[in-house]
Formats: sequence, C-alpha cells, structure tokens
Amino acid sequence: MKSKNGGDAIETLDRAGRRQFLKTVAVVASPIALQSLIGSSLNLVDNLMIGHLGELSLNAVGVSVQIFFIYWMFVFGFASGAATFISQFYGVRDLVNIRRTTGFALTVAFAMGVAFFLAAELFPQYLLRVFTRFPEVIEAGTVYVRVGAPCFLLVPVVQAFTVALRATQQTVQPLVASVVALCVNTGLNYVLIYGKLGLPAMGVAGAALATVISRCLEMSIILFLVFGRKNIIAGPIREFFSYSRDLAARIVRNALPTTINETMWGLGTALYVAAFARISISAGAAVQACNTINSLFSMAAFSIGDAVLILVGQKLGEGKKEEAFEMSKILLRLAILVGLSLGALTALFGKPILSLFSFSPEGAHDAWLILLVYAATLFMEVYNAVQVTGCLRCGGDTRFAMVTEVSAVWLIGVPLAFITSLMLGWPVYLAVLAVKSEGVVKGVILTLRYRSRKWLNTVIEGL
Repeated sequence: MKSKNGGDAIETLDRAGRRQFLKTVAVVASPIALQSLIGSSLNLVDNLMIGHLGELSLNAVGVSVQIFFIYWMFVFGFASGAATFISQFYGVRDLVNIRRTTGFALTVAFAMGVAFFLAAELFPQYLLRVFTRFPEVIEAGTVYVRVGAPCFLLVPVVQAFTVALRATQQTVQPLVASVVALCVNTGLNYVLIYGKLGLPAMGVAGAALATVISRCLEMSIILFLVFGRKNIIAGPIREFFSYSRDLAARIVRNALPTTINETMWGLGTALYVAAFARISISAGAAVQACNTINSLFSMAAFSIGDAVLILVGQKLGEGKKEEAFEMSKILLRLAILVGLSLGALTALFGKPILSLFSFSPEGAHDAWLILLVYAATLFMEVYNAVQVTGCLRCGGDTRFAMVTEVSAVWLIGVPLAFITSLMLGWPVYLAVLAVKSEGVVKGVILTLRYRSRKWLNTVIEGL
C-alpha cells in the first residue's frame, strides 16, 4: 500500500489483526443492528395495524411522522457531531469530558424539542399542509401530531445518552431499552388503535399515544441503566452541564455542519414524500409502506456507520491515522457486501410483506415497483451513509459531508421529485427512480474525498 506522498505505508493490520478487528466490529455493531432490526420490524407491524384502517389512515400517519422525522434528524445530526468527541475522548479515557459533551448535546437537543413541541400542539394543520393537499389527510394527521407531541421532549434524553453509551462501546444497554419500549409500543398499538381490553378504539390517536408511552418508558430505562446501575459515564448531574465555552464552541463547530446536514437531508427526504403523496392518496400510502419495508432491511446495515464512528474515531483519538484508514477500508467493503445482500432480500421478501397491507389494486402495483427500486439501490444507500456518518464524521470532516449531502438532495433529489411527480405526471415508481440518481452523484464525490484522506483528523487536540 502506498501513502499519500508516494512512500510505502506501514501495513497496520495483518490477517490475524483483521480477524480480531472484525470480531470487535461484530461486538460493537451487532447490538446496534439488532436494535435497528427490531425497531424496523415493530414499525412494520405498527404500519400494518394502521394500514388495516385503510389507505387514508396510512397516508395520514405517513405524512404526520415526517414532522417527527425532521426533528429526529436534527437530534441525530447534533448527537453525531458530539459523538465524534465522545469516541475520541474515550480513546484517551477522559470520562469527565465525555459527560460534559453528553450534557451539552442534551441541552441543545432539548431546547429544539421545546420549539417543535409548541409548534405541534398549537398549529399542526399548517405543518401538515406542507406534505399533503388532501383535507381529510390533514384532519386525521392533526390528531396524530397533537397526541404525539410529547415525544419531542423525550427523544433528546434518550438520544443523548444512547449516543454516549454507543460511543463508549456499550451498545447492549441501548438495545435493552429499545427492545422493551418497542415491544410495549406494539402491544399498546394493538390495544389502543382497535380498542381492546375494554378501551375505546382510538385509531390514529391510539397509535400516537402508544408511541408517547413507549418513549417515556425507554427514557426511564436508559436513565436507570446509566445512573441506577452506576455506568462509567454516570457522574454528578452538575458535571454534565459544566462544559466550558471552548468545548461547547468546538462541539458546535463540528456538530453544526452535521446538524444542518441531517436536518436538511431529513427535510429533503420529507419533501420527497410530500411530492409523491400529492400524486394520489394511494401513491402516498404505497410510499409509506415501502419506506417501512425498506427500513426493515436497510437500518441494520447502517450500524456499520456507527462502528466506523466508534472504532475508527477511537484510533484517531489515539493519533493512529494509518490504522484508522485500514479499518475504514475493511468496513466500507463490508458495507457494500451487506447492502447488496439486503437488497436481494428486499426483492425476495418484499412482495409477500406488501400483500399484508390493505391496498387498492393501483396502490399494490405501485408499491411493488417502488420496492424494486429500493432493492436495486440499497447498496449505494448503505455505502453513502457509512461514508457520511462513519468515515467523514469520525474524523471531524463534517463540513464537506454537509455540503455534499445537502447539495445532492436539494439540487438534484428535491427538484426531480416535484418535477417528475407534479409537472411531468410520471407514475410514482418512476419518480422514485429519478430521485435515486442523487445517490450516484453523491457516491462519486464521497469516494474521491475518502481517497484524499483529508478526513483523517484528531478533533480533541488541546482539550
């Protein structure tokens, strides 16, 4: 292998070292992948329950969750920027600054959560008009958004401590909390949506209430596992909020591009749904069902990105850039292989899963073709995600990641979604295919940046 300046670089991982590294990856990534798989599976069950109420209810929940999705991407983006510091601080075992970073991430995410909570309670119908033109969908969605609004105050706590646990290689604890909460959510959905055990049938409002209760339970479990079990990241509450101005400024400089990246990506993705949902109610329902099924097969693969952020980030914190680069190469190859395998599974099992939804003939036809598009492009989606959320972020190269991803979504994806759906009147599956072209452009740019090695940085120097 050649170094950037043309000299021979030291091969940092021999065959035995690579085997040991892959075992470590399995230990770190498997709980994250399992957590994502369980979450996607139960979300599929939730959507099937809602889907049995009809395409209108499925569409209403589909557009409503876009508001929650946009906020989730904001929290995920800022927490990911903070995770760069946590993983590198863990590389040098600086627990005090791990707590301070966690506390600062919680502060920012909760402040934004309050703003979203107030907007969801006071004027949800205006938010929903961005995503659909059908009054009956807005009416049903307004109920869902108002009932589910407390989630905006619960998610920041869950996400801040989940990121801290994962970045310190403690991936089992978040898995436990998530599994319990998601199982409870599914059970409550059945009871509250259909009115079982003597309770009234609440429909979409029941689905929202079940989500709030399960999120509250998840937060309680996470806090118990951290503070009740005296985890290594636990400490005096004041220590979490004793972050210095210098630390906060550095986190913001790194996390701001990440936050803008994820928020604008999330908003752009939500606008894809808005464009497709304006074609017809059945088209919107088909997209919602396919997004849920796609998540079932794809979200577990994104755990590879978390593994890159955690393991490669720790090597960068230790100043071992060559070893970090070798690790990242192995994980990127693994990402492509996993993406191809999961794409094949999506195509193989997608149609039987779609048959469980209550679609019209037109909706069933559109949904199957949309799912084939997702299956064919899944490897590219996983590869790009691992590059952005893993490689570039673990080295603090968040500004380049932001510019690349936001540009691809907003200059290519969003215009194509509205042009093909509303101006050209293409079928929804062809509109989805056109939008996927942004991933090709993004993948080329990310590959060139990766090979330049400009993303290999240590962000905690001097702290």
